[in-house]
Amino acid sequence: MVHEELAVLQGADSIFSGLTEKHWGELVALARLIPFKRGKELLAQGDAGDSLIILTEGAARVSMLSPGGREIVLAYAEAGAVLGEIALLDGGERTASVIATTNGQALQLSRAAMREFAASHPDFAWSLMQQLARRLRTANETIESDRAFASGPRLARYLLRLIRSGAESNLRVELSQTELGNFAGMSREHINRQLRSWEESQIIALEQGRVRVLDPELLVDIADADG
Repeated sequence: MVHEELAVLQGADSIFSGLTEKHWGELVALARLIPFKRGKELLAQGDAGDSLIILTEGAARVSMLSPGGREIVLAYAEAGAVLGEIALLDGGERTASVIATTNGQALQLSRAAMREFAASHPDFAWSLMQQLARRLRTANETIESDRAFASGPRLARYLLRLIRSGAESNLRVELSQTELGNFAGMSREHINRQLRSWEESQIIALEQGRVRVLDPELLVDIADADG
């Protein structure tokens, strides 16, 4: 993939959005090209975030393990995607894993290389701070929005986020009621009462303790309801 393509493929939420072709040439020179096969773990949840990767060819699945050990798919990444940047920037552990779903290749940029590039490009460093500030604002707005909803709509919104993060045809949530409560900030008893009520209304089905959404449109209506 040439530098022009990498520049074009960066969305507005990419930390590298706005880089020119010349900048990409400098960035690529600091990176290491890594070929990979389908099924390879490119980044591992819990590992130290000492590098990020930029997919230049192929695709990958981004997922995290729930407290119960079940995989939750967060996104599917394609060529141009930047992955692992948060852990690289804050020095913390990786919060998700990235598994290749096809053969391909990626650029690996170390923390030292990122520091070198940012130090030599003050405009990029400022753009990066703006990008992180926008992400923080979005996160804060999401939290405040959730607080404004009663527990029923809040749970509906959370279930919708889970099913939308996976394949479009997958309406089954692979989390126990306890795990749902932990993620949604609700007690297991409250979760149980709400889910049983929705089951009686045929909005969802409970299958061996897991949730399958039967009527996603009605769930959307509940999620949008005032608390």
